[in-house]
Amino acid sequence: MSTSPIWLCKAADVGTERPRQVCPKGSNEALAVSRIGDEFFLTEDTCTHALVSLSDGHIEDGVLHCPLHGGAFDIRTGKALEFPCTKALKTYAIERKGDDLYGLLA
Repeated sequence: MSTSPIWLCKAADVGTERPRQVCPKGSNEALAVSRIGDEFFLTEDTCTHALVSLSDGHIEDGVLHCPLHGGAFDIRTGKALEFPCTKALKTYAIERKGDDLYGLLA
C-alpha cells in the first residue's frame, strides 16, 4: 500500500450511525470510515471474527457493532470489545482537508 495520503471520500458522506465502506485506489481491501461528531476514524471493514462487512453494522457511543453475531469494536482504537470478537481491527491514520478525507494506509 501507499505511504502517501489516499483520497477516501467526502466528509459529508460519512454519517454517525454506520460506517461508510470505501475501496481506495491502490488497496485490495475494503475499509470503513466512521464518524463521532467531527472526528473521523479509519479501520478495516471486515470483522475479525466472521469475515463480514462492518459497514453493514451500526455505531453507538463510539462502538461499532458487527451485524452478524453482535461482536463489537472501539472505532477509535480497533480494540475488540464484545464476544465473539477477540482480535482487534487494523486502524489507519485519517486526515481531513476541507471536505475531503484521506487515509495513510502504510
